[in-house]
Amino acid sequence: MKVFRVELSFFYSKPKTVIDMKSYLRFSFCGLIFLFLSLSACQGKEPIKHQTNRIDTFPTGVNLTTPLLNFLEKKETPRDYSQQIGEFVREVYQDRKGNFWIGTLEYGIARYDGKSLTYFTTKDGLAGNQINGIAEDKAGNLWLTTTNGVSRIAEKSLSEKPIFTNFRKEDGLTGNNTWSILVDKFDHIWVGTISGLSRYDGEKFSPFDIPKARVENMTFKYSADLIWAIMEDKNGDLWFGTDGVGICKYNRNHKETGEQKFTHFTKKNGLSSNSVISILEDEKGHIWFGSRSTRVAVKGKPYVFVDSKDAGLSRYDGTKFTQFPEIEGFNGSTVGPIYKDKVGNVWIASMHHGVYRYNGKTFTNFKEREGFTINCIQSILEDKDGNMWFGFSGGLFKFKDGRFFNVKRTDF
Repeated sequence: MKVFRVELSFFYSKPKTVIDMKSYLRFSFCGLIFLFLSLSACQGKEPIKHQTNRIDTFPTGVNLTTPLLNFLEKKETPRDYSQQIGEFVREVYQDRKGNFWIGTLEYGIARYDGKSLTYFTTKDGLAGNQINGIAEDKAGNLWLTTTNGVSRIAEKSLSEKPIFTNFRKEDGLTGNNTWSILVDKFDHIWVGTISGLSRYDGEKFSPFDIPKARVENMTFKYSADLIWAIMEDKNGDLWFGTDGVGICKYNRNHKETGEQKFTHFTKKNGLSSNSVISILEDEKGHIWFGSRSTRVAVKGKPYVFVDSKDAGLSRYDGTKFTQFPEIEGFNGSTVGPIYKDKVGNVWIASMHHGVYRYNGKTFTNFKEREGFTINCIQSILEDKDGNMWFGFSGGLFKFKDGRFFNVKRTDF
């Protein structure tokens, strides 16, 4: 019988894997112990030097063929990732100084400063080598969420050797396994962890409790306490995407408006799935939600689980939800990052379906067609020059003239 593997990426997918509950719990526990031990090791301070020989300076020591880090479906042909920025490019970000920061699944954070590409890992002081989120505060400090805590890079060191300050559970986080991050208009740092929500007020992190929606027959992927996504809308309200209990909206002006402090939205209200991993507000004030499947018990077999089929895309106009069942990739497929570019187009990534661009009227689909990736996009960025960048499960890509072009380490 097949056993569910420990997952590090929300873009992993496997068709109807059957899980024996005892084996699942035993394997998951052992896998998580191995994961946290491996990610918390090697906390030395020796820096990775600027690249003169990119092959020599590329971080080593991770076996990409181990089950823990292999997220390709078995039907996929093995690929050579030796020249890629990372096998999985989870985050792409450009800071106010123009530096590019590329977060990987296994090699920490890579910085391109216009001259060279340099990697920084736990050996340099980074909290963990899996980067799940990047944000920048008003002072220009860079914040990174990892599976072993939060790292802050001091603004003065963005173009030099980064100075890391790390925050973990003992510093007020609800958990060390951190995912989503947002810097709000008050310069507060919000961090979603697998164990709940935390807020940094400029001095310390503190837990921030949000109520859970009542969901019948609730299912989740990892934990009902996990906060997958955080978004601040134009009114200053915060939206939290959870693992299994839908959306929780926090109205910070509820005392003035008399409205509810917390409002819940679930499948019952029109969401595609109660596991929401991305949220975006468009030019019209409509809220878009990308969701993934959960794990549900097979009828009559309470200890056997399969992936649900309710992942997809939803849009909320303030009154009602709209789904898009007629569009391939928006119904039954994981919808990951959703991004708004400078002219107002909405870019929507769908697992195995590439990305869709919505101009307010129509959806246009783009896929990587050179056979290298499996069209799983984990991150989207428009840089200061208007170029679109995409982090794939397969490497870093630049979008030009309707096509994706793979950007390797040798291209920097």
